[in-house]
Amino acid sequence: MKILKHTFIIHIPDPDLIIRTSGEEIIKLLLMQCAYSELYFTDKLWPDFHKEDFAEALDSFAHRQRRYGGI
Repeated sequence: MKILKHTFIIHIPDPDLIIRTSGEEIIKLLLMQCAYSELYFTDKLWPDFHKEDFAEALDSFAHRQRRYGGI
């Protein structure tokens, strides 16, 4: 993206999965980069988010059919 060439994140690939903890269902950062990201929301707070919770998020992600903006 043209606008991103002046930022420090230009060389970082866009995320495939964004995990949002604490029950909040809002994304305030990286809005352009997460356009085709899958979102995973959990009520767990970050300090309580453990390996098992991460594995559950990855399992959820693995079972999704990604369309990258297609119908």
